[in-house]
Amino acid sequence: MVASTRKIGDAEFSTIGYGAMGLSTFYGPTLPDEERFKAGHLHICAPGEPRPNIDNPFSTHYLQVLDSVLESGYTHIDTADVYGDSEELIGKWLQKSGKRNGIFLATKFGMCLGGPLPDGRHVCGDPEYVASSIDRSLKLLQTDHVDLWYLHRADQTVPIERTVAAMAEQVKAGKVKHLGLSEVSAATLRRAHAVHAIAALQVEYSPFTLDIEDDKHAVLKTARELGIKVVAYSPVGRGLLTGRITSADQLDPTDLRRYLPRFSTENFPKVLEIVDVIKGVAEKHNATPGQVSIAWLLAQGDDILPIPGSTKPANIKENIGAVNVTLTPEEVQQIRQAADSADQTIGLRYPEAYMALVMADTPPL
Repeated sequence: MVASTRKIGDAEFSTIGYGAMGLSTFYGPTLPDEERFKAGHLHICAPGEPRPNIDNPFSTHYLQVLDSVLESGYTHIDTADVYGDSEELIGKWLQKSGKRNGIFLATKFGMCLGGPLPDGRHVCGDPEYVASSIDRSLKLLQTDHVDLWYLHRADQTVPIERTVAAMAEQVKAGKVKHLGLSEVSAATLRRAHAVHAIAALQVEYSPFTLDIEDDKHAVLKTARELGIKVVAYSPVGRGLLTGRITSADQLDPTDLRRYLPRFSTENFPKVLEIVDVIKGVAEKHNATPGQVSIAWLLAQGDDILPIPGSTKPANIKENIGAVNVTLTPEEVQQIRQAADSADQTIGLRYPEAYMALVMADTPPL
């Protein structure tokens, strides 16, 4: 059986963390204010953009979701300053629950308003922006520090050494315990780690997405060489590996996944081939396909930390239950063979404008 906890530095927390991206953004329609807290929506509240009033009575729904996260055994919560009201909601919940000391809290910065991306943002790793970012996040989270602070994407106009040096100043100031990067190249990861220890690399990783294993990228290889933990977002393929989604037509027109090439109508049959294999394994373990997908990730090494997300208490409990699913070496290989085969044919993870931000390099110092 997989150990129920993992460590970064001296901090110990649940092996499976909670990814809060969907808490108030991305996976569903933009609803009227009086219903907004009943489901997520596509709109992104970037840093500096006015945020809706989270004190309306429907915010209670998402506070209860976070109660379910804690009750289910999660002690690692991951958010970002562009995930709608996520930081603010989590901050309110931490105050309400009084559980801040028991939570390994991670957030991200670096996506700013104004720029060339289709959603009107740009990546910002400028050192002058760094200090203001952490102060804003701490205020919203209602805490004096975060345990893990990521640069959300590499700024391809700023040497990573400058950004990380500025982030390291916040460690010295006691506002941050550990530094992380998200979706950077192996070379950028290595350069950053030479400036200050990088504790975690956050990337998309699942049987649906094996990019970091590719030798031409060498991202996983480099992280392991440097002793950096890999935090795997979308470990159930943005819900596709749960077996609950069998057609793009099931997705709301405003759902983020509608815009991802891998969720195109023509790609679904290819991806469902992986799902069928995972379902077969799940039946042998009296588990769900989602649990088997997460268990497969855990079988890749003790340095892999999945952070599935959901706003449904039943799914939240189901996901963390994956620690109780132990796959045989043959089952791990069976899923890998299906994943390797499908990975050769399924589409890009993001539209092209956003793919340019994945595994990105920065200019030399």
